[in-house]
Amino acid sequence: MVNVVLAERKTAVLTPSSLACLSQIPTVNLTAGCAHGCLYCYTRSYSSYPGEDKVTFYTNTFDKLRDELTRKRRAPKAVYFSPSSDLFQPLPEVLDLGYEILEFLLGRKIGVAFLTKGLIPERHMRLFEENAPLVRAQLGLITLDGAITGVFEPCAPEPAVRLSQAKRLARAGIKTQMRLDPILPGLTDDAESIGRVCGAVAEAGVKHIAASALFLRPSVADSLKRHIRDPSMLDKLLRAFGQGSRMAIHARNSSVFALPVTTRQQMYERVAHEAQLHGLIVHLCACKNPDLASGSCSIAGEWTRNPTAAIQRGLFPDDERS
Repeated sequence: MVNVVLAERKTAVLTPSSLACLSQIPTVNLTAGCAHGCLYCYTRSYSSYPGEDKVTFYTNTFDKLRDELTRKRRAPKAVYFSPSSDLFQPLPEVLDLGYEILEFLLGRKIGVAFLTKGLIPERHMRLFEENAPLVRAQLGLITLDGAITGVFEPCAPEPAVRLSQAKRLARAGIKTQMRLDPILPGLTDDAESIGRVCGAVAEAGVKHIAASALFLRPSVADSLKRHIRDPSMLDKLLRAFGQGSRMAIHARNSSVFALPVTTRQQMYERVAHEAQLHGLIVHLCACKNPDLASGSCSIAGEWTRNPTAAIQRGLFPDDERS
């Protein structure tokens, strides 16, 4: 059971991100911590992380946001939810506040972009459908194997639910992308697993998929070791990092322990191959793979008339299609 701690936000609501993929759009977090409890979540290493089974809910977010927008000379084109939490956590307080803020932003013709692994309530879905041109959606999906998602994403809805939501969003004319992130070495990185995901994504009517491999920080490694009960599963996962090394990434100017570059390159080539078979366009996150890619994985969608496509250094030559 998740313990919700009420707190007032002291800092600004609309904040810039150190991620290059989010450099052109302000971001919003309704909470610190997330009720989905994903074992691989990189925010476990953040100083604001409240601990497992705990979420800090900022009660004054809407009032501060409204005040910030009133004082701005020019409103942002769009706002992104959320670099450190999920807009659709299974918590009534978060869902109610999220709807209030989304309705406010869309009512002012400010676009909203989100990445979620959560269950989108009907009222939120209808709001998105009514404002489709102002919405960009990304849904996280690491595999179709429920046994794996049950371990790594214990409080998130099953893959079929996320695919169903993606299908509805895409049918509504909302620009929708699936995010295969993180790819788990030894568990979800084989061609069959990736192919099943790509096939399901294509069947849902989604044309774009972003991808990135798992990388480790000490807090993430600790989470995996404490929660994965199957020794063979944990061994397969961690063994792949045996020849890895530290790598600086474009996220909070930090470094992580990454899989060997050849391992990641081969992994992404499998993704590119399977995606091509299913007519999908792949985006590789350069923030997490600066040694293999440049440009953006389009995590917040495109908000310019003539977006500059990411250059993927030859790995994904079809990525410039829109």
